[in-house]
Amino acid sequence: MTSATARVRTAAVAAGMVGALAALTACSGGGGKTASSTPSATPVSTSGSGAVTSASGKLQGSWITTSGGKIVALVVSGKKAGLFVTGQKDWCQGAAGKEAGMQMIHLACADGNKQRVTGMVESVDAKSMKVTWSGRTGQETYTRAEGGKLPAVPPSHLKK
Repeated sequence: MTSATARVRTAAVAAGMVGALAALTACSGGGGKTASSTPSATPVSTSGSGAVTSASGKLQGSWITTSGGKIVALVVSGKKAGLFVTGQKDWCQGAAGKEAGMQMIHLACADGNKQRVTGMVESVDAKSMKVTWSGRTGQETYTRAEGGKLPAVPPSHLKK
């Protein structure tokens, strides 16, 4: 498989995951959920660190990156956040927004994964967002995926 073919396949998979995660996150706000549409992640606790008080317009949307050869899709809608990593059984959910004057993301994963539990947004603009996660993940740079689609030119961290 050529590297161009691999990039196209990676882009197609990422676009599908971002769209699916966006749909799941959008569905999580209303009533009438069925067992099949309800995520299984446990509620997020922000004990000791305050609570997310408001979401930031700059965080809103679908974001993607790669880590260890896997695609990571992060979606922020209002104060809610959802994250999916290829190869991970369950997805994570939680909250995102302002907390103690900083932009924070708090997630809980049903499978107990602790790689991305608390993230501090270091910077965010129209095209990219840098998040430093507590634990071994460290800093990741995400690229905005408008309308569930990948950028026309893949970001450098998606090129391999």
